[in-house]
Amino acid sequence: MSQAVDTKADQTPAQSKTGALYELTKPGIAGYVMMTAGVSYYVASGGRADILPITHTIVGVALGTAGALALNQYVERDVDALMTRTRTRPLPSGRLRPGEALAFGWALLVVGLVYLGLMVGWLPSVLTAASAAAYILAYTPLKTRSYLATLVGAVPGAFPALIGWSAATGTVEFGGILLFCIAFLWQLPHVLALAWLLREDYARVGFFLSPPTDPKGVRIGRHMVYHSVSLLMVSAFPTLLGLTGQIFLAGALTLGLITLGFSVAAAAEMSRTRARRVFLWSLLYQPLLLGLLLIDTVR
Repeated sequence: MSQAVDTKADQTPAQSKTGALYELTKPGIAGYVMMTAGVSYYVASGGRADILPITHTIVGVALGTAGALALNQYVERDVDALMTRTRTRPLPSGRLRPGEALAFGWALLVVGLVYLGLMVGWLPSVLTAASAAAYILAYTPLKTRSYLATLVGAVPGAFPALIGWSAATGTVEFGGILLFCIAFLWQLPHVLALAWLLREDYARVGFFLSPPTDPKGVRIGRHMVYHSVSLLMVSAFPTLLGLTGQIFLAGALTLGLITLGFSVAAAAEMSRTRARRVFLWSLLYQPLLLGLLLIDTVR
């Protein structure tokens, strides 16, 4: 009779450390950032992106983003230890020492910025540095002070659109700002839904991502609808400006209407089920929209 193997118990210390360092970079979030920067580069190039420069852009953005995410976990290690959702992360769980995380995060960030500067251009490097600074120095401390942290936190998440655009063109143009706005607005229903689902955890550490004066989620639901309407309208502009074709327009409007529908349902009666639907759909929205950009960028 075969016996189940405990793979975690069989890991060597080096394997365990490597896994913890990898987890410290939040690879899921880093993946979204890489996709956004790469697609923005492709759109900015008019669908004629060469493999090598776009690869350099994605690699540099991945390194810089991973470093910023690791440093954020270093800054929030004490808070993470108090929340059910985060107490198993590498630092609160003791799988990494704070000094190791700090050194690893700085190393990735610096290498990513230098790599972008040398291989792509210094403007993408500066924008990546600005994104990391906004995330660590503005969003992270603001979470314990104001509900505005929700809006501030969406800024570094949208920066990859500007980074990818500037890597392709050497400048920041209106098309890049438009993709930035779409990426910014997409995040807001996503973050608000997550804030509602985790409101007890966040309240335990004093995070204001869910307003303390909104126990029934009325305000959060209303804001979900506002942001979803804004996203629906803004997502039509790439086609109106000639960046994309009719396929993108039809797909983007369809995705936007679905987002709005889930948000309206949550606003009508906020519940864990309805908030979770907004959250899960938002995870699908971004890659689907990026796929439409790849399919229907006007050459």
